[in-house]
Amino acid sequence: MMSRIVRSLGAAAAGVLLAMMPGPVAAEQPPAAVLRLDANAVNLSGVGRTTPEKLEIVIKNWSTEATREKLIQTLKDKGPDRLLDALQSIKPSVGYIRTTTSLGWDIQYASETRLPEGGRRIVFATDRPISFREASLQPRSAEYEFMLCEIHLDRDGIGEGKLATMAKISYDKKKNLIEIENYGIEPVRLTRVTTED
Repeated sequence: MMSRIVRSLGAAAAGVLLAMMPGPVAAEQPPAAVLRLDANAVNLSGVGRTTPEKLEIVIKNWSTEATREKLIQTLKDKGPDRLLDALQSIKPSVGYIRTTTSLGWDIQYASETRLPEGGRRIVFATDRPISFREASLQPRSAEYEFMLCEIHLDRDGIGEGKLATMAKISYDKKKNLIEIENYGIEPVRLTRVTTED
């Protein structure tokens, strides 16, 4: 049921859902304009809805390198519970994600990398919405407290991505690896991602 993605601390390979480890240094400045992305979300995870949904992702600011380092160090030194606390404490949020039928959910961390061929790699991380029922019953899914996303755009602002809507993050000190476990069979696929900026 669950899939695991493991990457070393220095890795920055395509398709990685390691949003807090984007490889190159995160930008220190806000975007010249708010970045607005539209996407079709296709859920092949085996959990929840299977019909495609429209998503809107808005990034108002990029997280700083200092924020990235703080989050990584918190995970390494204090574990995933404290990482969640650190992520939730970031104010103001850097953006939001929503479906066409829902309120926006705050994005706490976002990073952009400009690619040599003229494209862009965008990653973000946040906590995830947990319902009252899930919080009170504490099923296994309640342990998967993070939402992680990676999107690749070409030079024309068109692309695709992956979204782990229920993820668990841990750090293996012996192997010096950050481990990401997705609750479903595979992450949600983002297709026809387009930018409005």
